[in-house]
Amino acid sequence: MQVRLLGTIDVTVDAVHRPVHGVRRKAVLAALAIRPGEVVSTDRIADVVWGADPPATAVNTLQRHVSHLRQVLGRRDAILARAPGYVLDLLGDGTDAAVAERLIRQAGEAADRAEAVRHLRAALALWRGRPLEDVVGRAWLDVEAERLENLWLLAQHALAEHRLHLGEHAELIPDLERLTRDHPHDERFHAHLMLAQYRAGRPADALATYQRVKRAFDDDLGLDPGPALRDLEAAVLRQDASLDLAPPPVTVRATGPAQLPSAVRGFTGHAGLLDRLDVLAGESGGTAVVCTVTGPPGAGKTSLAVHWAHRAAGGFPDGRLYVNLRGFDPRAAAVDPGEALRGFLDAFHVPVDRRPAGLDAQASLYRSILNGRRVLIVLDNARDAEQVRPLLPGAPGCLVIVTSRDRLTPLVAAEGAHPFPVGPLTEVESWDLLAARLGPPRVAAEPDAVGEIVARCGRLPLALAIVAAHAVVSPDAPLAAQAAQLRAAAGGLDPFDGGDAATDVRAVFSWSYRALDEPAARLFRLLGLHPGVDFAAPAAASAAGVASVEPLLRSLLRANLLTEHRPGRYRLHDLLRSYAYEQCVEDERGPALRRLLDHYLQSARAAVLLLDPGRSAVDVPSPAAGATTVAFADRDRALEWFAAEHAALLAAVDLGAGHGFDRHVWPLAWSLTTYFDWRGHWDELIATQTAALTALRRVGDRSAAAHTHRDLGRTFAQLGRFAEAALHLNAALNLYGDLDDVVGQARTHHNIGWMLQAQGDHRAALTHSSESHRLFRSAGDRLWQARTLNARGWLHGQLGEHEHSLRLCESALALLQELDDGHGEAGTWDSIAYAHDQLGDHAAALECYRRSIDTFARLGDRGAEADVLVNLGDSHAAAGDHDRAERAWRTALAAFEALGHPSVETARSRLRTRTPAVP
Repeated sequence: MQVRLLGTIDVTVDAVHRPVHGVRRKAVLAALAIRPGEVVSTDRIADVVWGADPPATAVNTLQRHVSHLRQVLGRRDAILARAPGYVLDLLGDGTDAAVAERLIRQAGEAADRAEAVRHLRAALALWRGRPLEDVVGRAWLDVEAERLENLWLLAQHALAEHRLHLGEHAELIPDLERLTRDHPHDERFHAHLMLAQYRAGRPADALATYQRVKRAFDDDLGLDPGPALRDLEAAVLRQDASLDLAPPPVTVRATGPAQLPSAVRGFTGHAGLLDRLDVLAGESGGTAVVCTVTGPPGAGKTSLAVHWAHRAAGGFPDGRLYVNLRGFDPRAAAVDPGEALRGFLDAFHVPVDRRPAGLDAQASLYRSILNGRRVLIVLDNARDAEQVRPLLPGAPGCLVIVTSRDRLTPLVAAEGAHPFPVGPLTEVESWDLLAARLGPPRVAAEPDAVGEIVARCGRLPLALAIVAAHAVVSPDAPLAAQAAQLRAAAGGLDPFDGGDAATDVRAVFSWSYRALDEPAARLFRLLGLHPGVDFAAPAAASAAGVASVEPLLRSLLRANLLTEHRPGRYRLHDLLRSYAYEQCVEDERGPALRRLLDHYLQSARAAVLLLDPGRSAVDVPSPAAGATTVAFADRDRALEWFAAEHAALLAAVDLGAGHGFDRHVWPLAWSLTTYFDWRGHWDELIATQTAALTALRRVGDRSAAAHTHRDLGRTFAQLGRFAEAALHLNAALNLYGDLDDVVGQARTHHNIGWMLQAQGDHRAALTHSSESHRLFRSAGDRLWQARTLNARGWLHGQLGEHEHSLRLCESALALLQELDDGHGEAGTWDSIAYAHDQLGDHAAALECYRRSIDTFARLGDRGAEADVLVNLGDSHAAAGDHDRAERAWRTALAAFEALGHPSVETARSRLRTRTPAVP
């Protein structure tokens, strides 16, 4: 049994067509079939059938309609009475609309384009005309009909795109010509047609299509086609190679993610533990198998886990996942479980827009993906059980290995994890490790030296591996000489002090360090001061105060004291970092820390002033001799630098605060606010500004404290934390007043105005914005005069004074364009668009919104770009283009979710209602 909605409303039972007679009966059936399995109230059904004025007999008449429909459906229980109305109980895909939605969804998940085309064609074949066409004029059903029509459009677009990729250019042209005739303002159909004509060897026809749509847009809308169509015309004119059909990609069919790092060459030892893991891998049970590999640093936990994972990989055909959780990294924050989850979802190619918000929801999706699969998961260097729990699968078939310095007792108690404590190797295993690295003959030739090396390394695999590495690069040196050096350099690295010299690895690190020449050794010990997870060459040069650092970095790489984990980014192992820090003498530490902080401060200041020229530069301490400043060619390079150095910059703020460099802390925090704001890192913005405020109180810098209060207030206002915002903004205003800082007062009034308008008090906000504008004018600051003129215009628009708003904002725009203030210009285009929208000129509004979005995107301000996308969607909806409105809102939602932006619910609410916001 199936109810057919994609055309006239009727029913099929056992492939036999059964018509439904009577418009009102069809309306009742449609109201129930649109929501199969859900209770639809009698009030809603009555409103659908009779409108706002149902007859007094509506309830009895509705009962008779339901009785008749039960006969047509062939089952009395097909429609059940459920308070406060009725529910249509259909089995499986009970409506043709549900079948179509399922097929379109399967097309999106298809393994290849040919399969997607089959699903889409099957879906589109179900449409027999306008959905619900014989119950037109009923508001609720008209909304559903429009939704189904938009679904048809989406399917047509997807089908055209897949067929273009499959090379069906000529065959596709007649279909696209029909679609462009039926939908003359759909730019995507025209773009598909132009591309099909070009690829079919008909470039003149493609250009004629563009001219035709351009005339139609001008005649009907008073607009030019959008930038995508204009760019396509230009590409056709120059016969751009990008328009040609790309050759089919070479595909490699993998069984699943393969994220395991390389196994350690010559791994030996722990045979009993490996055998136990083999046994557990063969167990099914009622849940996933969790194993905890725990022990002291240097015991080889990661080596053991990765070695066994490679050995057992064949038993997990659906993939092998790996993440380093950095639980005990002394200089870097542990990996957030949400970040690790997102990495695993990436590994399974889950699109960003298909991921739910929130850790719990993402963990649920992750477990759903793993359900029924055999996947091996290695969670390396975990901090504690809480960091691990969201990453555990819930169904049998998967095996998890967790390595940690923590014993992870809660996982054993609550999750039934199998504990695998790892200690030093046995004597025999230690000899086997050295033999695997150096060759059995060399080890057998010097048994006494090998015995002493094993003893002085405490049988720790990491220490043994370092000794073996040095022996490999010095093949002519006797092992007895190395044993003597270990003996002479005996000491204790505090984290690995087992109570006697036999369990101390400091001697091993000492041997590597002393083999360096002095410039490389100096760089090594100074790198122990670096606060970040990793670093680039300019930071290393600043630490050492040298102009050319690359030869020294290569020396450390050769000595295995440094790794280049990706091009241009270097990292010290945490144990080596600790050792390097110990070697740095006090006289070296202060100057090196100053140079490092100067490097990050001067580079960040240069980058932020390039990103946002509207920011007034602040005074910073003069850089020490030897500190390197990064030069940026353009805004993109500045943004890339902030992204790469994100963790190091955060750590630098803490480093400055903890080592007495208070006058570096505030300008460094100030330099980070634009990047953190544009990328949605508001918690980090608040943390760094709070650290800056504490440092400023120590040095008594009231002017800088006023700036910091203002940045904190502005950020709290963005997050909707208005009480905290007001406290900081009022504190800033009082300080600026005491200091007679007119510009500071002006900026603070501007921020207070923004906070008040966010709370809906537009009249009070206008008072502060007007005062801000007056103060900037008196100070001669033309750029901020223009920005605050836009703010005043926006507020007049919120108060319903749209013509006045438009005049003010257009004046602001002219000045901002003269001053080349991209960020201010982007915000003003948004204000102008809103005024046009409210004055009924939707075409002008859409063009202005697009300009705002394009400019914010170019600048890298993702939050502002998403805000304007919401406004663009509202404008499309007001103009009746609900398909484009939904696309804009969905794009905004994805951006808000990626940023953790407080406006995420705004976009969701638009998508739920599919109606424009009420001004």
